[in-house]
Amino acid sequence: MLLNLREILEPAVKDNFAVGGFNVTESTMFKAIVEEAQYREAPAIIQVSPNEFQFSERELYLYFSVRLQRSRNPFVLHYDHSKSYEGCIRAIQAGFTSVMFDGSQMEYDQNVECTRRVVEAAHGAGVSVEGEIGTIGETEDYLNGTVRDMVYTSPELARRFVEDTGVDALAVSIGTVHGILPKGYVPKLQLGLLKELEAAVPVPLVLHGGSGTPHDEVAAACRTGIHKVNISSEFKHAYYQSVREFVTNHPTMVSPTLVLKDAVQEVRNVAGTKMQVLGSAGKSHCYRKY
Repeated sequence: MLLNLREILEPAVKDNFAVGGFNVTESTMFKAIVEEAQYREAPAIIQVSPNEFQFSERELYLYFSVRLQRSRNPFVLHYDHSKSYEGCIRAIQAGFTSVMFDGSQMEYDQNVECTRRVVEAAHGAGVSVEGEIGTIGETEDYLNGTVRDMVYTSPELARRFVEDTGVDALAVSIGTVHGILPKGYVPKLQLGLLKELEAAVPVPLVLHGGSGTPHDEVAAACRTGIHKVNISSEFKHAYYQSVREFVTNHPTMVSPTLVLKDAVQEVRNVAGTKMQVLGSAGKSHCYRKY
C-alpha cells in the first residue's frame, strides 16, 4: 500500500516507534529495501534525493509507485532534501506521496515562506511535507574526525516554524551527522533537547543522519519522540563494498545478477537491523485501516 508521510507516521506516534527512511539510487537498492520491509512486516519510506531523482528517468519512479501500491505492506515514496519548489512539484508529478523542502540554510523568514509555498501545493494533491529547522552536521574531514555546520534546533523556533508553515513532520538537529561518520567521531545525541522539542512541536519529529549513529542512541531517540529516521550512507557503503569485493575476487565475471546478489543481501542486512532498532519490525498490522 502506498501512503503519504502523515498516514505512515500516525501509528508510529500512537505506538511509539519510528519508521525508516531509506534513500535508494536505483532499482536494485529499491528491491532490497522493499523485500526486507515485507519480510520484517515493517512500514518503510522509500526516499530519493534530488541528485538520485535526476539520475534516472521519470518512468523508474512510476514503477516504484506501482510496485508499492501493489504491496500489502505500508510504504511511502518520499522526495528527500529538495532545495527548490520546482523540484518538489516534479516529484509530485512523478507519483511521490511525500516531499521534503530543506530550507535549513536559509534565514528563518525565507525558510518559512518557501516551505509554506510547497505545503500549499503539496496538500492540494494529498501529498505530505517534511520541513527542517536547525542544521544537521556534515563530515568536514574524515581522517581527522571533524564535523562542520551543526546548529541545534531551538524548541521555540521549531514550534513557531510548524505553526507558520503547516508541515506534517519536522527534521530536527540534535547531534547527528550526514554521511559516513569521520574516523573516531561518535555522535552523542542531545536527548534532553529532544524531550523539549517533543513537548513543543505538535507534529512527528525526524532524525536525519541515522547512518553510523550508535544503535542504542537511535533507539533512545525513538523512545523520546523521533518517529522517522533517515538511513542512506550505511547501507550504500555495504552495497558498494560487496560489489568491490566480488569484482576483485571474480575479475572475469560478467553477469550483473551474480555480481549484485550479495550486495542486495548486504543492503537487506543493514535495513533489517535498522528496522529492529527503530521498533518498526512487525508493525505492519497497525495499518490495517488502509
